[in-house]
Amino acid sequence: MRETIKKAACIGGGVIGGGWVARFLLAGIDVAVFDPHPEAERIVGEVIANAEAAYARLTQAPLPPRGRLSFHASVAEAVAGADWIQESVPERLDLKRRVLGEIDAAARPDALIGSSTSGLLPSDLQAELAHPERLFVAHPFNPVYLLPLAEIVGGRQTAPETVVDAIRLLETIGMKGVAINKEIDAFVGDRLLEALWREALWLIKDDICDVETLDDVIRYSFGLRWAQMGLFQTYRIAGGEAGMRHFLAQFGPALAWPWTKLMDVPELDEALVDKIAGQSDAQNEGLSIRRLERIRDENLVGILQALKGGDDGRGWGAGQLLSAFEDKLWRAAPRPSQAVPTDAPLVTLETRVSPAFIDYNGHMTEHRYLQLFGDATDALLRRIGCDMAYVEAGHSYYTVETHIRHLGEAKLGEALICRTQVLGHDGKRLQLFHSLSKAGAETPIATAEHMLLHVDTAAGKAVAARQPVLDAVAAIAAAQAGLPRPEGAGRSIAMPAR
Repeated sequence: MRETIKKAACIGGGVIGGGWVARFLLAGIDVAVFDPHPEAERIVGEVIANAEAAYARLTQAPLPPRGRLSFHASVAEAVAGADWIQESVPERLDLKRRVLGEIDAAARPDALIGSSTSGLLPSDLQAELAHPERLFVAHPFNPVYLLPLAEIVGGRQTAPETVVDAIRLLETIGMKGVAINKEIDAFVGDRLLEALWREALWLIKDDICDVETLDDVIRYSFGLRWAQMGLFQTYRIAGGEAGMRHFLAQFGPALAWPWTKLMDVPELDEALVDKIAGQSDAQNEGLSIRRLERIRDENLVGILQALKGGDDGRGWGAGQLLSAFEDKLWRAAPRPSQAVPTDAPLVTLETRVSPAFIDYNGHMTEHRYLQLFGDATDALLRRIGCDMAYVEAGHSYYTVETHIRHLGEAKLGEALICRTQVLGHDGKRLQLFHSLSKAGAETPIATAEHMLLHVDTAAGKAVAARQPVLDAVAAIAAAQAGLPRPEGAGRSIAMPAR
């Protein structure tokens, strides 16, 4: 049983294949690519650039070093030595069978082979393979590097342990694999999408609404609910205190009403195609595909970050998955070096201003500064040994006082750096001063002074920190002893005396 994916091979580097490449690379996995398209390297490179920009806003957890990317002249060269091989060629059964046959012949005997097909049956794909037991469908959703779901579907000859292995390995790259119990045309996700798509085509054809109105109905209403709770959990709430049984009893009769044309497909003749395409062009005037991709990614990052919240601190839906993945990243990250320069404060945070941070004035809103300074404090605590293991052992530092000065503005997309200085410390207390500035600039746009108290979390009282932590703090303070006291340290809010 393999524990990790050390090398992945991606056969096909289009929209989906490129997304898989980015997902693997940013998880620290080496990726070998085969795609005969003459501009494959450019196309894949642009997808990776989008993914890196999105991840910079998605998480402050330390990603592993990016995997090595290589392009190859044949399928056999690309799959050599790979643990996971992902096929993402166009949706033609004859083409996929031929390519999967080449993969099967050249791959390591224990390599997993996933197909990105959105509807072809795995039994049909594996029919002519010498080792069909390792072939399965791993159907993702675009963009693969942000949307974490993959439908895992085995065929008649797929070994059960192959499905189990695939789901477990997807967890290591921040994805959620869901096993579909029976193979069925289009699986689950696309069947749901197809049902909505059929009804949408009729609504446009019959002039009930235009494409922008239809999109607005989804994105301003149930689309937001689906992002966290899906369909059945949402409808359970709609049933009130009586739950799902009441919902089915109340709304079930509507299923017999003539509301839908789901089994009747409008003819996609030239007139309907022109109508839909023209409305779509008008809806997206001035927005290139790459710009739309960036807008999509920025919005998804904001939604995923929002879903990380919750009354239990672990999030909901895809946000809970992101929170768990970040926890694994923090645990796997090497402890930062305690070597400290004597001529500058520590760099504790490097980030970019995300769309979720922007207020009605067009720049970063006040509470986000506190969030970033809190992240900087966490980075300093990890450096001195207050990591997850330390917290789980029952000890932590709690912030008991904060003073923030807002001196400038940070706008969307700007790179920010936070530098931290230890102003004072003893067995129980730690006084920090953070300075946040734009990358490449010395003048701060905000500063924060924090007083932290070391606590025994089980006893609920202040206690002295463990000696290795105190030693690490003392080393940083000694190295920074020659630094001048920061301007603004010790300030309080006061009106001028009259």
